[in-house]
Amino acid sequence: MKTFKVGYLVGSLASQSINRKLAGTLVKLAPPQLEMEEIPIEGLPLYSYDYDANFPEVAQTFKRHIASVDAVLFVTPEYNRSIPGALKNAIDWASRPYGQNVFARKPSAVIGTSPGAIGTAVGQQHLRSILAFLNTPQMNAPEAYIQFKDGLINEAGEVTNESTRAFLADYMAEFHTFIGHVLTVLPREQ
Repeated sequence: MKTFKVGYLVGSLASQSINRKLAGTLVKLAPPQLEMEEIPIEGLPLYSYDYDANFPEVAQTFKRHIASVDAVLFVTPEYNRSIPGALKNAIDWASRPYGQNVFARKPSAVIGTSPGAIGTAVGQQHLRSILAFLNTPQMNAPEAYIQFKDGLINEAGEVTNESTRAFLADYMAEFHTFIGHVLTVLPREQ
């Protein structure tokens, strides 16, 4: 089985974010053929097209990091039935200026957790709409809306509920398969 480099973006800037905990768990549950690395979004200034002629170094580094991976996993909370502003800002940096979108043709998946019963379903749909515009092939199934309850992920980053653990491991295995399918049809430009 082929190995792929996957960058993951955590949509929350909070140090104790439950989505950061979920991301850590997903890294542990990923098959060994997925080399997982976080692509941090903090530190990016608010995007403006005034920067298009001369991106700040932090934005150039961020964009190069996304360009260097085979696929992107978005692990995001839902804020006010949408995605956090910091995540939208990061996406704007990576997709600008026009014609220099590093998400184009790059396989992606979306997952998130929330204490609410529907997880992050509505926020994920907003994110999927953005990603569709950016021409990133998305893993549409399985969908993953994880309801976070106290104790779901222990201090060691392990999922305590066996059915949830199995679902998340299967989700990551499916993502590996999806990446392979997409990159067979749309190989990365070297």
